[in-house]
Amino acid sequence: MGQKNEGPPNSREIVPVLAALIRNETGAYLLARRKSTLANGGKWEFPGGKLRGDETPEEGLRREIREELGIGVEVLGPRHLVRHRYPHLHILLIGYACRWVEGDLKPVDHDQIAWVMPGEMTDYELSAADIALAHYLSNDSC
Repeated sequence: MGQKNEGPPNSREIVPVLAALIRNETGAYLLARRKSTLANGGKWEFPGGKLRGDETPEEGLRREIREELGIGVEVLGPRHLVRHRYPHLHILLIGYACRWVEGDLKPVDHDQIAWVMPGEMTDYELSAADIALAHYLSNDSC
């Protein structure tokens, strides 16, 4: 995943970022609002993060969700890719379908969580890359 972005000589490396698309029995997805003291503070997101070392995407996503929310998830597989350019960073956001399998929600980097139906996600102030994932979910079931 250490691919380079094709383009001008000053283009940046594309950083893979993993997002958990955790759906409950009603069809709603888990969104979490980042604490205001963090990057993208106050914005809602699909929880997840970056890989460390030689982790597989599944290992990294399970670790991130355990660290961020205190729960265990089963990673079912990738569902959607989003390329996004922030001024300082180019990311490839990979949304993975996940199933909550254990633990109680204990958000660490988030001050609020919500279970949201795909058609209602536009009511939440999502980070730019997560908007594309929300759009995908509203047009396709994961």
